[in-house]
Amino acid sequence: MNAIASNNLNGKAIVVVGGGSGMGRSIAAHASATGGDVTIASRNRDKLEAAAQEIGGNIHVAPVDMTDEQAIRAWATSLGPVDHLVITASAAAHGRFEDLPTEDLKAMIESKFIGPYVIARETLTRINPAGSITFFSGALSRRPSAGATGLAAVNSTVETLTKGLAQELAGRVRVNCISPGMVATEAYDHMPAEQREQMYAQVGGALPVGRIGRAEEIARAALMVMANDFMTGAIVDVDGGHLVRA
Repeated sequence: MNAIASNNLNGKAIVVVGGGSGMGRSIAAHASATGGDVTIASRNRDKLEAAAQEIGGNIHVAPVDMTDEQAIRAWATSLGPVDHLVITASAAAHGRFEDLPTEDLKAMIESKFIGPYVIARETLTRINPAGSITFFSGALSRRPSAGATGLAAVNSTVETLTKGLAQELAGRVRVNCISPGMVATEAYDHMPAEQREQMYAQVGGALPVGRIGRAEEIARAALMVMANDFMTGAIVDVDGGHLVRA
């Protein structure tokens, strides 16, 4: 992380929803290393506690259920002043259009769009002037693939929300979105190791960079977005070239 980004985040209050694992945990670790005062949140307190212990330093834990609006409201009220809110937590549902159960689609919309929407709305009064909100979408948003059309649609909705809020909250809060490609995280730990590595090789081999991403690469992009006061309404693609691949 360069010195400018480190200085801009030093002493800043940063809340990472989804900070208990994967990309969120990496963002929290990098933000803490630059001097940020970091709070990590997710539904699972045990996972948060383990992540805080692993990261070390001054990491606060604040569990929240993104599907419970009343709980989100109470959680936001309990927060102190916030400089940067980052929301990585979500659940993805894969399946072809004809086959994806409606309940799975609804659960994904609740987790990936409505949850972040409500968290951002309820936290807004806690965010300091010149602060930021960073949403997460995904590489399928503008280049969908068969079997993930629902996920692509939800990702694109998050990006539209980002651009709309950047205008609506202009002069108050900057709003941006990170759009990652496939990244090696615990999200795929449920797969047999051999199958998982085959998937990584297949997806990565089709990308210009020749591999899938690492959590720390997404974290560096997120810190740049938080630290750059001239960025709002931006969709930052950190996807290994997914959008330009052949």
